[in-house]
Amino acid sequence: MDADPAPEITVAVVNWNRRNYLRACLESLARQRGASFEVIVVDNGSSDGSAEMARAEYGARVIANDSNRGFCAANNQAFAAARGRFVALLNNDAEADREWLAALRRAFDAADVGMAAAKVLVHEDPSRIDKVGHLIYPDGQNRGRGTGEIDRGQYGRVEECLWPDGCAAMYRKAMLDMIGGFDEDFFMFGDDAELGLRARIAGWRCLYMPDAVVRHHRGGSLHAGSPRRIFLIERNRVLLAAKLFPWSLLVLNPYYYALRLAAGVFAAAGGRGEMARFPGFANKLRLAWAVVRADLAALWMLPRMLKKRGEVRRLAKLGPAEVRRLILEHRIPLRALVEKAN
Repeated sequence: MDADPAPEITVAVVNWNRRNYLRACLESLARQRGASFEVIVVDNGSSDGSAEMARAEYGARVIANDSNRGFCAANNQAFAAARGRFVALLNNDAEADREWLAALRRAFDAADVGMAAAKVLVHEDPSRIDKVGHLIYPDGQNRGRGTGEIDRGQYGRVEECLWPDGCAAMYRKAMLDMIGGFDEDFFMFGDDAELGLRARIAGWRCLYMPDAVVRHHRGGSLHAGSPRRIFLIERNRVLLAAKLFPWSLLVLNPYYYALRLAAGVFAAAGGRGEMARFPGFANKLRLAWAVVRADLAALWMLPRMLKKRGEVRRLAKLGPAEVRRLILEHRIPLRALVEKAN
């Protein structure tokens, strides 16, 4: 890893008790070419020696927390400590190709580009796409673009996308200084969507860079069938919409949500989609209870999110009609959303 005292890029890796994943991640960073960078590992109170390994074996700067502060707060710590003009995020359960950093850096030649998205492939099956940027549904649920597709080169050109996935992304540090980092109320899941849409509202663009390839172990943070995961995804969906959506879309949120829920039930009856991960009546009840608890938690936090709307509007370069158009232009089809598990 480059020992330049003034690196151009800071790579932030958040970790919690994933020593083996983290070692493979850092090994992939040690092989990077064509980029001046430093690595900051923010360790959320691991008990498996992860932090010591990162420092001793890879020379990473380590921020060691006493407890699990979550993805958002940990990355914000890295943002504050970053020396680079650009900050890249890499999940501890992801491994980057040699040109990953250099390819992402090329996205920022235009002054209004604040974010760059990588091509994220499934580690266990690299012929399959995990995500190549993001799409969104009008109720606030977001999903990786291309999720589950076989990579046949259909995403092989540089193009604008909505925002990058936090698994493997790069941000302009000046943009983060201007609009702020992750919203720590989100803890994890949907956090990259909130930051990305907030950045778009503030006038920044995002480019997808197909040569910036990483391979991601899906479900390395929380198991896909975890009620905690479902709780956070659903709660944060509501929080994102309340904070960032124009009122013209926000008032229609219950309609779009009901439409998605009905379509999800229909898909699950055929063994497809997210609900199919909860087979049997008892598991369906667990899923339903997680969603109900999430919506109640979001309702409790609603006043705080509505207050934050005012802060977002003060930084906005896009008007409500433009934000609505942006969301609808990058809308994920309902069938794709409900039939493909995230």
